[in-house]
Formats: sequence, structure tokens, C-alpha cells
Amino acid sequence: MNIHIRKTTSSNIGAVDFSNLTFGENFSDHQFQINYRNGQWESPEIIPYDLTPMYPAMTTLHYGQAVFEGMKAFTYSSGKINIFRLDSHFERFNRSCKRVCIPEIPKNVFEQGLIHLVNLERAWVPQEKYKSLYLRPFVYATDETLGLRASTSYRFHILCSPVGNFYSEGIKPIRLTTMPEYVRAVSGGVGDVKVPGNYAASLQPTTKAQQMGYTQVLWLDAIEKKYVEEVGSMNIFFLIDDTLITPPINGSILPGITRMSVLELARKHKMNVEERPVAIDELIKAHENGKLKEIFGSGTAAVISPVGHIHHQGKEITLPQKEMGPVARWFYDRITGIQHGDHPDDENWCTIL
Repeated sequence: MNIHIRKTTSSNIGAVDFSNLTFGENFSDHQFQINYRNGQWESPEIIPYDLTPMYPAMTTLHYGQAVFEGMKAFTYSSGKINIFRLDSHFERFNRSCKRVCIPEIPKNVFEQGLIHLVNLERAWVPQEKYKSLYLRPFVYATDETLGLRASTSYRFHILCSPVGNFYSEGIKPIRLTTMPEYVRAVSGGVGDVKVPGNYAASLQPTTKAQQMGYTQVLWLDAIEKKYVEEVGSMNIFFLIDDTLITPPINGSILPGITRMSVLELARKHKMNVEERPVAIDELIKAHENGKLKEIFGSGTAAVISPVGHIHHQGKEITLPQKEMGPVARWFYDRITGIQHGDHPDDENWCTIL
């Protein structure tokens, strides 16, 4: 694919403290973009990161017709760069596009756009292990109208951001609380795709949870308010006795790429795995009986994040570990090992540049 590249005349990389990276606060020098007009994707280009022109009547601002992904690129000790699970993110991106009537992104546009952009921004990929270059592909409607309809024009971008830990706790156990008075998603809605509205709806309860001293909300199902679904930015896993349990993909839970990686590794290594509904009362009882061994979340941003405490309507689950538990640690080490080239990529998850 022929991509027109217009390089910046002045790099901003010197202004970034790579030894003290936060999450999503710094952006590399360039971005990829391509427009959709008259029923087709036009010529792609890589241009300097800058302001993007838009009209106040742009339909995305009013009706939220947009999709995004979160991906990462990592540095190998050899100096090679790895884009992790590119194919899986591409497939989920287009599933999300289909749900909100956005034309699918061609595979060569998504793949080559990422490869060319990351190659150009190699200096922005952190060298330190457990840091990465976060990649944000996203697409949004650009028609200028207040009519409620699917747009006929779109713009697809890819941004790059060097990042450290997603949570300020790093890989220390985080604290969660349920908020049954709020609903994240229902089956048949858009909870299983990556669209901005899902996250906008979570901001008020998440802010309240953080004001109460918790890191995130542990969402319960929207109908019975009793079954655990996911955390605001992660899928969730429970180790009860020797069985790893996670809620099933049921139409209201985002099918996480890291979730899929955990399940594939667990089954490959003959762990006992169950994808089934998990009631919050079951977790409380398992904790009281000493059967609840570990809780951890999985997501592209956090990779594996241990959970040390869950609050639910006055009841508390507190695990004794002050660090990541042994099972969570095994997944964290194995996945980050593959991402950084310290462990063989037997699963063919890595796109090497």
C-alpha cells in the first residue's frame, strides 16, 4: 500500500521523560489517517501530530458514531519491535464498526498503517521492560449534519503514546466496589464492542468509586444485579480452589484480547478453566470458606492487575496478598515475556518489525 508520508520538522521526543511515563499523556510526532468518502477509502497518509479540523455539526459530536481500539508495541532486547496481537485487534475493531454502521477498515489499511507508523516512530517505543508504545486506532463519522442517521463519510486515525503503568498502584493489588444502582451494558446493546459511549456512561460511577477510595467499579449484570461482568477497563478472573473462572462473553461484556490470551495460555497449560456466570454472593461465600485464592483483571492497558479488595453493599472481600498472587504473576510474566521477546512466541501473537 502506498502511504504518503509528511514528516515533522521538529520532533517533540526530547520533551518526554521516558523514565517517568504516565498513561496516555504524551504523543509521538506523527499520526496515520485516511478518509472515507463516496463509498470508498481514499489515499492514506502519515502526517505530523497536530490539530484535526472539524465542523461543530460533525455527527460524531452529536450522536457518537465512533469506534476505537487499544494496542501496544514493545521493544525486544535485540532492538526489534513487536506489535502484539494485531490480527485479533483488527477483527474486534471491525466487529465494533459493523455494530455502529461504520464501513469496515480494509485489513491492509489497518495493518500497513500500524506497521508504517510504528516503524517511523521507533524511537518512541520505550526501551525499558514493562513500558510500551500504546497504539490507538480509531474511526469517527465526519458528515456535517444534525440529522440522526449513519454518516456517509468517516476518518480513521492511528495515534502513538509511550506509556508506563495504567494504574497508579502499578502491579500492586487494586480495590474495587460494586455499584448496583448503575448499569454499564445489557445484552443486545453495545457493551460487547469498543465504542466511546460505553466509557462515557461509566465516568460518573467510576468518579464516585474513586472518591470513596476505590480504583474502579466492578460491574454487575443489568437485569438481576447479581452476576459479576467486568471492571471498567478490564475483564475479571477468579481463582476458586484450583479453578480459574471468568464470566462468559454474553453480549454485554467486551471480549478482551488479553482475556483471550489468558484463557488460551491457561488451557494450553492444562489449568482448570470455566467460563460461566459468577454471582457476587458466590464470591463472598468462597472468600468466607477460604476457597477464593486470587482475583485479577486482564486488559491491554494493565496487562494483568491483581485485585486485593472488593466491596459489595457493606460486605468486604479482602485477600491477604500484598503483591500479585502466584497465578496472576505467572500470566503476567508469560504475557509480558512474549511481548518483550523474552519468551518464545509459540502462539504467533507477535508482528515483528
